[in-house]
Amino acid sequence: MAHVTSIVIIGGGPGGYEAALVAAQLGAEVTVVDRDGLGGAAVLTDCVPSKTLIATAEVMTSFDSSYEELGIRVAADPTSTRVVGVDLGKVNRRVKRLAVAQSHDITQSVTRAGVTLLRGFGRLEGGQEADGSRAVVVDLAEGGTTTLRADAVLIATGNRPRVMPEALPDGERILTWTQVYDLDELPEELIVVGSGVTGAEFAGAYQALGSKVTLVSSRDRVLPGEDPDAATVLEDVFRRRGMNVLSKLRAAAAKRVGDKVEVTLSDGRVITGTHCLMAVGSIPNTAGMGLEEVGVKLTEGGQVKVDRVSRTSAPGVYAAGDCTGVLALASVAAMQGRIAMYHALGDAVQPLNLRTVAANVFTDPEIATVGYSAADVECGKMDAVSVKLPLRGNPRAKMQGIRDGFVKLFCRPGTGIVVGGVVVAPRASELIHPISLAVELNLTVEQVASAFTVYPSVSGSIAEAARQLHIRKRAAEES
Repeated sequence: MAHVTSIVIIGGGPGGYEAALVAAQLGAEVTVVDRDGLGGAAVLTDCVPSKTLIATAEVMTSFDSSYEELGIRVAADPTSTRVVGVDLGKVNRRVKRLAVAQSHDITQSVTRAGVTLLRGFGRLEGGQEADGSRAVVVDLAEGGTTTLRADAVLIATGNRPRVMPEALPDGERILTWTQVYDLDELPEELIVVGSGVTGAEFAGAYQALGSKVTLVSSRDRVLPGEDPDAATVLEDVFRRRGMNVLSKLRAAAAKRVGDKVEVTLSDGRVITGTHCLMAVGSIPNTAGMGLEEVGVKLTEGGQVKVDRVSRTSAPGVYAAGDCTGVLALASVAAMQGRIAMYHALGDAVQPLNLRTVAANVFTDPEIATVGYSAADVECGKMDAVSVKLPLRGNPRAKMQGIRDGFVKLFCRPGTGIVVGGVVVAPRASELIHPISLAVELNLTVEQVASAFTVYPSVSGSIAEAARQLHIRKRAAEES
């Protein structure tokens, strides 16, 4: 570059800190303004903490669901070494410790790259100057304000749990997902309101940890945004393990009554538990930042409108991550942030392509997806044929006592190019990668089928699904 460009990034989550690293590497002067600590909600209150909690739940489930079949003896004496429960206080202390450590590691990485960090709340003020720069006013955490000049600004402020006025959290009995890590005792009876990804993950985790869980779903099934076959498997598993799943019902209100919580449902019924977790969506952290005043267009819900290179409607202002509402994944936020900096600093850039994004729901079993979905095929967005291969026939799955799950592949009927896939299995997040590579590189089912897999392995089902899809594709062509 002919000259050093100044960049101000508001928000230190994956979209913000990944953008900061790229901009610093490209020679820009970079300042990150952040209130809560680098890593953002993904590291401090959402992704890292929840998956750490789920790791403990996963151990509990794996043991409880398979020890008898695998021939493991369990002593009847409750004073023995058998797993009989969890120390939630200890679990949550580990969760917080790992989150802080991860945030510290990110901070060190960013500061080593030469990025300046400011703790505070940033907002845009005024229009562009003649030289194209903008003013970012920072209300500093230690008091006072400072004004920064930036040639480009990135908004990466994330989101926060949506709160219902009729079910205000108190941090003790009525909780958002950011507050559960303050619990010292395992909820005896937990009501989870909301059956999206967050609700399903926490419902499954707390059930595995030993809570009696009721899941309130406003739709006809859990995980309405996921593959229908996958959601059906998970709901069946939830019910089989004792979860009370209430479908097609909304929570109209929740209130604390002594040491209990009463949740009023949309049909007038009242259900009672010791705790209630509200997982009813999120809202973007964009208020009070002066965005609309400087020409940044927002949706009705307050999300920043961006194009595929992360530009907003205001020149020199970019946005990344959950505050854009594009796709609430840390990986997508990071990519948006990197793309914004490549574009702002004149480097080569590829527009965001959501069709190659791999996503995972960290339930048990996990649900991993990539590329086009069954819904896309059904509505005609993609012409594809598919095959679903249950894991119960996989030799490694049999050895490990895995009964639930499947591998599903989608390919174009003519070329056989893989355009999507679903894996429902323990550690599906690891198994989806070969399908992601196939989608990214436009591999055919013949190429996937011809690659060697280890025997026995769960990943062998991916190659077998590709072989079966090849046969089905040929049959379709011949007919």
